[in-house]
Amino acid sequence: MAQYLTLAQVVIAFLLMVLILFQQRGTALGSAFGQEGGFYATRRGFQKKLFWATVACGALFIVLAILHLIL
Repeated sequence: MAQYLTLAQVVIAFLLMVLILFQQRGTALGSAFGQEGGFYATRRGFQKKLFWATVACGALFIVLAILHLIL
């Protein structure tokens, strides 16, 4: 059982990395250090689905990690 959890966690981790890399932002490192001029817009269409898929994969990754600790 632990082997399947580990394999599922690796697959979800890879998918999570891909989903995070597909998300785009209008600002570079300037927003990380508090500079203004950021581009904030509402997510629509594919960007919204990509965002929620990332949230779901992150939650699933955390659940799998907790299950791996328990079992």
